[in-house]
Amino acid sequence: MHQHIQWLTSRMAAWSAQPCLIWRDRATTYGEILERVSFWRAFLDEHQIAPGEMVTLDGDYSPATVSLLLALIDRGAIVVPLTKAAEAHREEFLEVAQVESIISVDEHDRWTFTRTPRRADSPLIEALRQTGAPGLVLFSSGSTGKSKAALHNFTHLLDKFKVTRQQMRTITFLLLDHIGGINTLLYTLSNGGVVISIQERDPEIVCRAVAMHKAEMLPTSPTFVNLLLMSHAYERYDLSSLKLITYGTEVMPASTLTRMHALFPAIKLQQTYGLSELGILRSKSKDSGSLWVKVGGEGFETKIVDGILWIKAHSAMLGYLNAPSPFDAEGWFNTNDMVEVDGEYIRILGRKSEIINVGGQKVYPAEVESVLLQMDNVADAVVLGEPHPITGNIVTARVNLMEPEPASAFRQRMRAFCRERLASYKAPVKVEIVDAEQFNARYKRVRR
Repeated sequence: MHQHIQWLTSRMAAWSAQPCLIWRDRATTYGEILERVSFWRAFLDEHQIAPGEMVTLDGDYSPATVSLLLALIDRGAIVVPLTKAAEAHREEFLEVAQVESIISVDEHDRWTFTRTPRRADSPLIEALRQTGAPGLVLFSSGSTGKSKAALHNFTHLLDKFKVTRQQMRTITFLLLDHIGGINTLLYTLSNGGVVISIQERDPEIVCRAVAMHKAEMLPTSPTFVNLLLMSHAYERYDLSSLKLITYGTEVMPASTLTRMHALFPAIKLQQTYGLSELGILRSKSKDSGSLWVKVGGEGFETKIVDGILWIKAHSAMLGYLNAPSPFDAEGWFNTNDMVEVDGEYIRILGRKSEIINVGGQKVYPAEVESVLLQMDNVADAVVLGEPHPITGNIVTARVNLMEPEPASAFRQRMRAFCRERLASYKAPVKVEIVDAEQFNARYKRVRR
């Protein structure tokens, strides 16, 4: 046995009788998960999966998937997690990551094993193999373009979990191919918590799981928080066990946070911050109703240059498999997130690439979305810029309505509503009423 996760498996052994994972409403103990890790170790031997091999793990949080992930880390393999969310890009991702074998786990927890004809020989992969450490490949969500494949030394990501923290019963909302999902899983396992797996990420199903399994923590996204508020599913279930809701992956509209805090004053609402390239930073919101947050913690340094957040991280990736290295000579990474600063706290305004420049004035989409979401009959709103010959850009909005309403009547109502709440250059000039959902499988707004 390798030493990569011995500290974690010996901790898990101490909790062997305790529930570790709830999948399809049935609990699996820490002891049972460790037995499955042993099974997978033998399976990897039998199929001659060598340390440093590029292995795709296809699945959601089930007993087979979680124990297989641990066995692959233990083996020193380089894991490429894929989920249903990446279905459209699957072939491209397998190619980019030079995947050599695929283990797929289906919704009944049965698996298939396939070898591919590929041989992974990228210089970055070779360099990681030389160290003997396990690896992880994560694809950026590519909400604005082609996905980049970030290669990590898995031991650097695991290091921060050696510090013991609070034991929590946690819903696994963020998927396993997302840095937030990996972070949630490792945090929960390393502190003896309970991983609560859900079949679908829908407000009704999430609320049911919280009530049924007394979940204490729900990591999610602002888009999902908005869906939860619209669905009123929270009125149908007892959510009193929830202590903490964390949100990240995109900018939270202020109006959504205000409503959520008013509805759940007893639940701590905490903003998280992390990137596929760097891992998840420790964060602390000024208070539950505030978008001001402190980020950093052990292994992370931050600085603000021209209003943009830069980060240097111990757990930073080794590089991209399909793009040039984004780090500067000192190892700093430009997040491209525009921020405001107030002492130790920052407020994230949005990606530099998403800012709309109207005649030299900056418009942040999240601020306009926050206003539109306060309007009656608006279920969701996505704001983006459109080129314009005179002002450079204009602000446009795509809006989902709860009930049908004539477009002309809505536009008139929207203009009047925005006039009182936004500077004139920030108000949408064009508005389109749409039926299709405006978020991806990761519950993140898509601004294309």
